[in-house]
Amino acid sequence: MPRLFTALEIPRDAALSLSLLRGGLPGARWIDVENYHITLRFIGDVEGHVADEIANALDRIRRPEFTLKLSGVGAFGSKKPHSIFACVSPSPDIQALQAEIERICQRLMLPADPRKFTPHVTLARLRNVRNEEVAHYLSSRGNFATTPFKIGRFVLMSSRDSVGGGPYIVEEAWPLEAPRSSFQNSLERPFEAARTIR
Repeated sequence: MPRLFTALEIPRDAALSLSLLRGGLPGARWIDVENYHITLRFIGDVEGHVADEIANALDRIRRPEFTLKLSGVGAFGSKKPHSIFACVSPSPDIQALQAEIERICQRLMLPADPRKFTPHVTLARLRNVRNEEVAHYLSSRGNFATTPFKIGRFVLMSSRDSVGGGPYIVEEAWPLEAPRSSFQNSLERPFEAARTIR
């Protein structure tokens, strides 16, 4: 059974910016550009009927589109770094979406994810890399940032056991709601609109 997780995809322009961070760190296994993503909730290996329940529950999420920006780089594993990542700038929208997905997973009695949610894009996995080399890599790329990009959907992804992350497959996708224009609102509330015109 494939391993499941919910995620946000990285648009092409931002992925190209991230790809420029590849290299310059001996012993790093760089993630393929097409596999960049932001994990919202790791679910793990589940039976087919449980995967269907998860998908049905996620289908009820109604949240607006939002924008994100990537800014800065970091490493997980303070004493022995094991991965390099790009940071996601603080966003109440991604936190709210993740919290709703988390509540759904808890209602479905899925095992809790012990790690605190830290939105990020994994760039490389590390093995036997010296701390000084990681520190040098991070300090030389500390001013990295993308232009803001729109998040128009979230996805349920699967991964097979592999070295270095990926390939990841989008199993299902759910659109986020486009912001409603004031014109649409006035069509739905004509009397209120008329009152404000006078």
